Amino acid sequence: MTATIDKVKIMFEGSEVIAHKLTVASEIHIDIDTAWEKVKTYSLLEFISKGKVKFKRQATEGRFPELWKEKETVKMRMLIFGLLPFGGLHIIYFDKIDDESKTMQTSEHDNIVKVWKHNISMHRASNHTIDYTDEVIIYSGALTGIISWWAKSFYKHRQKRWQLITDKK
Repeated sequence: MTATIDKVKIMFEGSEVIAHKLTVASEIHIDIDTAWEKVKTYSLLEFISKGKVKFKRQATEGRFPELWKEKETVKMRMLIFGLLPFGGLHIIYFDKIDDESKTMQTSEHDNIVKVWKHNISMHRASNHTIDYTDEVIIYSGALTGIISWWAKSFYKHRQKRWQLITDKK
């Protein structure tokens, strides 16, 4: 597994700001088609985030969709370590879900994190192995460094949890 954080310039509300680009990549022993079908589900997000973040829908929003849909917006609350509320209402917009290239892009934000652009990509390394990458652009003003540090830990945790899925085969 590799994990890096680089500074990048982005536009936010008409101004150029310094954000962080987090990249976490690993090789995962799973068939690419199986992995791609799983990544499009809420159940995978819940499983790979377990222990770091719990997601809750507001009663008025109903249940989480079984499958993420392109151009869909999902609103939720995040509980760090399943206990500590963070950021208020977290909004995820699914910009792109591309079955052919096996990429998913979201634009996310909440009261603390102003920009969270997440790109998931996977490529076949062999018949039952993929190269999996989470790339996230993060901007939260003076808190960008702290949020990026936590996000690095979170995405490394997620990719380690992916390994548990492959062990169930």
